Amino acid sequence: MENEEYLVPTPAINCDHPDVIQFVKQHLPAEGSTLENAVSLYYVVRDLFRYDPYRLELTVEGMQASATLAKGYGWCVSKAVLLAACCRAAGIPARLGFGDVRNHLTTNRLRDMMQTDIFYWHGYAEIFLHEKWVKATPAFNLELCEKFNLAPLEFDGTTDSVLHPFDPSGNRHMEYVLDRGHYADLPLGDILDTFKMHYGRMMQETVADFSADAERENMT
Repeated sequence: MENEEYLVPTPAINCDHPDVIQFVKQHLPAEGSTLENAVSLYYVVRDLFRYDPYRLELTVEGMQASATLAKGYGWCVSKAVLLAACCRAAGIPARLGFGDVRNHLTTNRLRDMMQTDIFYWHGYAEIFLHEKWVKATPAFNLELCEKFNLAPLEFDGTTDSVLHPFDPSGNRHMEYVLDRGHYADLPLGDILDTFKMHYGRMMQETVADFSADAERENMT
């Protein structure tokens, strides 16, 4: 079967988990096409799960699709894992893509935690639609984008949905600096090696609220 490895469950992309299957059933449009189903799942994952890079549970168990479902929040990688799992549960081939990005729009606290403006292993999903792979980035939920005064990323299933290079005012937002390729499952070991090399304080969970920080800093 074509793309079979991108349809089966993996330790992180546990698309066979009962909660994932039920979630997908609840949110698929009635008699939707494959493309319509993929688009619907993208928006559900983008907006129903709050983006929170302050709380990273960097274990396979903590980053499983079912774990993000239970928590109701995630960061770019865990939300990409969830989207890939939902697509696979719906019979749509999906995989994980990664790249390093320079982020010009963040919070003071996160910048202090990271000690750099490079986000290593930024994650997104790649979905196989109409005989081609299309990138889908469900990281930033609509409410957060509004607090950052940033247009949310849309996804139509035919063109890549990747982070904006500029914000609405023309200021630098995201810049891709390295493509790390695509994977059938989460390359957690490689991600941890890079994080340990470049991040220190970020490896420890913080109790702060990313969304509240974003709102406060963008009101000043």
